[in-house]
Amino acid sequence: MDHGDIMTVGSRRAFLGATVIAVVCLIGAATAVGRAQTGQDTPAVTDNTFKNIMLLKGIPVDTFLDAMGMFANAMGNDCTYCHASGAALDRDAFAVATPRIQRARQMIVMMNTINKTYFAGQPRVTCFTCHGGNQSPRSDPNIALQYSTPPEDPNVRDFPTDPTASADRIFDRYLQAVGGAARVAALASFTARGTYEGFDTLFTKVPVDIFAKAPYQYATVVHMTAGDSVRVYNGSGGWMAGPDTAVPLLTLTSGNLDRARLEALVAFPTGLKQAFPQWRVGRAVMNDQEVRVVQGTENGQPVLNLYFDESGILVRLVRWTLTPVGFVPTQIDYSDFREVAGVKIPFRRKVSQTYMQMTVELSDVQPNARIDAARFAKPAPAKPAV
Repeated sequence: MDHGDIMTVGSRRAFLGATVIAVVCLIGAATAVGRAQTGQDTPAVTDNTFKNIMLLKGIPVDTFLDAMGMFANAMGNDCTYCHASGAALDRDAFAVATPRIQRARQMIVMMNTINKTYFAGQPRVTCFTCHGGNQSPRSDPNIALQYSTPPEDPNVRDFPTDPTASADRIFDRYLQAVGGAARVAALASFTARGTYEGFDTLFTKVPVDIFAKAPYQYATVVHMTAGDSVRVYNGSGGWMAGPDTAVPLLTLTSGNLDRARLEALVAFPTGLKQAFPQWRVGRAVMNDQEVRVVQGTENGQPVLNLYFDESGILVRLVRWTLTPVGFVPTQIDYSDFREVAGVKIPFRRKVSQTYMQMTVELSDVQPNARIDAARFAKPAPAKPAV
């Protein structure tokens, strides 16, 4: 569990100093031992990428990072809370089995035992179940929680179904709200320029280029100081390569790969209705406004929520990835819609993960641009940062 079995990275309570530590941990941990993945299609797994992995063996690196994010979110802290404090500057220090890492290993075993014994192996009990964003589980009642209005979290996988609502009508209204089915279908591609900021740039804005082609090809090139970060989805495969990735070429798998597919579909939403074979509809409150929630399932488990505002426009997407320590969400918020070739496109996109957050703001979009097919090819592995 070095890098691993408990590399917490990011925290909702983090101030700037903690955020800087989290960024260094995320990028440093990746390269500390991760040189295993080259240009092969087989994704790198924890066993041959990180040192001292004891429990989270044999899982892809992108899933592993989600699991680390679960620990960060559940504990409300950054990576050095469990890892050696020197890990922020000394990558090899991630492999040190600190007392908290050893304790976390015990907790994972306990969690797995509970789920296997009482829930048929389903991930019903997770780190967050007990910790809830606190360093220590709370065992005594909270009177304030009982007698005050609890904050409502719209990002839930279990909600009451609204029998009066129709997913088909919501999707049809969405197409109409962004410009109409005919105009959406006529938008075959676009290129865009803007800015990117996130944990990996220490929230400094850097240039970004985007290339998108219907029905679901999408590529982003972030021009970081240490080199370009390339993120590609070509319709079937997805990759990331750059100074910010855990290995020279990070292959997207499972829920992360599907999230890339969904992001591409949102850019050309004609086919979004067909993204999942079955949908159910509910309601939620987001930013004091009621939204319709359309949910897709995979293998009997809810994995996708789409949130539509009162105008019918998609304003949030949440895709959960199943990890060995439970379902971990990625939240994408869309805003600042502007017309491009008669189609409303979100000029602002904010992606929030349990170990990472970033925002893309567009300044210029060119519709129906010719795009070289090479833009959607698997990127070359990134060279190690000097």
